[in-house]
Amino acid sequence: MLADYEAVPTLAVQDLQRARNFYEGVLGYAPKGDGPGEVRYPSGSGWFLVYQSSYAGTNKATALSLQVRPDAFDAEVAALRAKGVTFQTFEMDGITWDDGVASMGDQQRAAWFEDPDGNILNIEAGLSG
Repeated sequence: MLADYEAVPTLAVQDLQRARNFYEGVLGYAPKGDGPGEVRYPSGSGWFLVYQSSYAGTNKATALSLQVRPDAFDAEVAALRAKGVTFQTFEMDGITWDDGVASMGDQQRAAWFEDPDGNILNIEAGLSG
């Protein structure tokens, strides 16, 4: 069964060095493995892949969601802002916005942003799985 295997998010980028500058310099990831036109980043108990593609940035939905502890959410948002990350807002029922941060009820908060190729990422807290 496929559900028995680890799912790996993959993000297409146009310029691998520019992507590395963002994922390593801005988001703080350390690479663990390179291949031709790709780099792998461990994240929590899993990992994700960034690879070079001419289709980079064509997905207009969230490509990677990073789950953070609720007590760390505000500090992570502040750290991203300090590194020049700007957050997106959009219209959706059930979301209230405060300075680029979405609240969905009393427990869940999230913020969306783009990498240099337009891949949409977000950080969120309070989502129970």
